[in-house]
Amino acid sequence: MLPSTLAPARASGDHGAAVVLFLQAAPLLLLVGLLATGRAGPLVACLAALALAVPAALVSLPAGTGIAAGAQFLAEEALRGAFLAAQPIGVVVGGLLFHAAVARDEAASPGAAAPSARRVFAATLLAGNFLESVTGFAVGAVFALSTLRGMGIGGPVAGAMALLSLSTVPWGGLGPGTALGAALIGMPAQAIAQVAAWPNAVWLLLLGPVLWRLCAVARIEVTPREKAAQLGLLAAMAAILLACNYTLPFEVAGILAAGLPLLWTLWRLDPPRDAATWRRTLAAMAPYLVLTAALLAARAVAGAPALKPWADLPGFAITHVAVVLWVVSGVLLAARLRPHPGRNALGALRRAGRPALAMLLYVVLARLLAGSGAAEALARAAAEALGPLAPYAVPPLGLLSGMVTGSNVGSNAALMTVQAGLGEAAGMPEWLAPGLHNFAGAAGAGMSFGVTALICGLLADGTRPAQLWRLLAPSLLAVVVIGWACVWLLA
Repeated sequence: MLPSTLAPARASGDHGAAVVLFLQAAPLLLLVGLLATGRAGPLVACLAALALAVPAALVSLPAGTGIAAGAQFLAEEALRGAFLAAQPIGVVVGGLLFHAAVARDEAASPGAAAPSARRVFAATLLAGNFLESVTGFAVGAVFALSTLRGMGIGGPVAGAMALLSLSTVPWGGLGPGTALGAALIGMPAQAIAQVAAWPNAVWLLLLGPVLWRLCAVARIEVTPREKAAQLGLLAAMAAILLACNYTLPFEVAGILAAGLPLLWTLWRLDPPRDAATWRRTLAAMAPYLVLTAALLAARAVAGAPALKPWADLPGFAITHVAVVLWVVSGVLLAARLRPHPGRNALGALRRAGRPALAMLLYVVLARLLAGSGAAEALARAAAEALGPLAPYAVPPLGLLSGMVTGSNVGSNAALMTVQAGLGEAAGMPEWLAPGLHNFAGAAGAGMSFGVTALICGLLADGTRPAQLWRLLAPSLLAVVVIGWACVWLLA
């Protein structure tokens, strides 16, 4: 017979605590193991982790929770996860539709997208980050991947390059994750963004060598002169990011930090030489300018009607990024900027199927672990085990939370309060742990289980997340090292 409550199923004492902790960690251990070894793809690995997440969530609920209440919790969290997933899924599908509406026909202009180090740099660290700052939800990586494939770059290296587009995530989609994290701990969002900007600026500088290594894998030469130019642009990007967070509303910092160097780089790549070239350039830029203007205008609308079935979750407003993307894409497709708009739209929707399913499963997994308290319990256990080294747990825990939840919103919702409490208990300045968590969690979100599954689904060539992580290992390591350096210098 099943017990009438879940609590008696738990053992007591140290042995019982160890059993509970193992059950809480089991879904993540299995997920990481399957993905890292390549024994399963993103969908199968997540399904297996979800099976273990059910007991992990149930043993994490308050003592005395009955079987009926436990089942109700699982059902409600699955629904909450589906609602949360609908928003990034809508953005990704909208991004693919927008690309279907405006992308050039490579077959008609085979020489227009010849691969080069500068074009790769512009597509990923500049254009990708710019689009991510405007839209959020990994759309920057989707656009970067489309551009890279248009250059003839595919496979794991293309996926890894595309993920570099997600290196300003605290300001992605005009910063909803940063705003949420600040609200949870009662601090100004501007202050949290200012703290996160410093390690993020350093990280941007280190991503130049990471991209050059990926170019070498793709057999694209990066000359010393080009490396110097790219480092200069990354330094400018870092400086603009810092300056904007201290002088302007933090929401626009990512747009300006990536957008201004992007304009300069695009000018250098193909400067207009006559009136006809100017017209072609403006025509090519027009859809992106219209999209940016529409997104900024939508963000300026206060109190827009929204679907909000749960008070503690962000609502799905009619001005949401996904809605704007669908409307603008529909208008552009109706304008027939490309031949066969209907066929292009159906192709985009078909490509979105597998990534959308992967994102849904990963968000539900994150909700089960975060909503039950399992993620919080794992963070506290790690901090307690480290003792005086607990402040150094903030960056890796932030990175892990981002990789599991797949978004800055999810990472901050799951662990921002825990990280702030950890910093306070360790005697850190009140702003340091939240700021570092915002940086590390956002960095992890850009290389998360869900986002890598999305990119692998779009590649559709057998690429596995473990291959992307191996290529991006220096980037992952840099996040932790930069975070530890900030703790050592400031804590």
